[in-house]
Amino acid sequence: MLASKRQTTFNPGRAVVYLVLIGGSLIALLPFIWMILATFKTGAEVRQIPPTFFPREFTLDNYKAIFADESLPLALFYRNSLIIALSNTVLVLLSSSLFGYIFAKHDFWGKRPFFWYILATMMIPFQVTMIPGYLILVKLNLLNKLSGLIIPAAIDAFGIFLMTQFARSIPNEMLDAARVDGAGEWRIFRSIALPQLGPALATLGMLTFMSNWNAYLWPLIVLTEQSKRTLPIILTWYTTQHSNQIHLSMAASVLVVLPILLIFLLAQRWIIRGISLTGMKG
Repeated sequence: MLASKRQTTFNPGRAVVYLVLIGGSLIALLPFIWMILATFKTGAEVRQIPPTFFPREFTLDNYKAIFADESLPLALFYRNSLIIALSNTVLVLLSSSLFGYIFAKHDFWGKRPFFWYILATMMIPFQVTMIPGYLILVKLNLLNKLSGLIIPAAIDAFGIFLMTQFARSIPNEMLDAARVDGAGEWRIFRSIALPQLGPALATLGMLTFMSNWNAYLWPLIVLTEQSKRTLPIILTWYTTQHSNQIHLSMAASVLVVLPILLIFLLAQRWIIRGISLTGMKG
């Protein structure tokens, strides 16, 4: 018996699509790649016209200058940003998965109006709630504290909506079988619902972390002391102080973006899967 060989046929249309996508990706990545390469150039080479793409003289002096700058304690600002971003991500994932599971799999009085009320809050611009939110933080004595950026952001309307859509795809038979076996609702949520929500949790976690890591306006208002501020605020301050030293500003920008890039590379499989499944949920 002859072994059958898989025949691959060349599809010109698909090849054109791939070429267009690859070309578009390279165009989108060019500014980011140039920024990274500029951090290894001297100040004179960065400012020269016409500009160079690859560094003629590879140097690490830009990063050495940033780490040696006593007015820029990066470890402190990294700590502040990580505390805020990680705390908000964990709280949003917990609250969104729990509320999403409840809205999707439990019936209670006022369920539909309450759900639509949560979705309606997504339509309110941040500028409308900024002053009331500031006054609330003043009354609660949370101004100029990292907790002032964590507690109000513990519940996210978009996260609840996303988890609700995903939780609806969990088979009811699986949950009923667990109840027959004597499992409580908390055990069902922890052992059955959460594993099923894995891709959605990865997607929401990445989006939440990015949003909190890159946040600028609200942390600028809440955190008034320099030692309490986050990396995006300090990056703006550092860029202003070194407006004529583009190579240093580029190096500082890379240091701010690096954690998000690493997280995305580590979790990209779950994130892509979650985004691709989002449009399939009814």
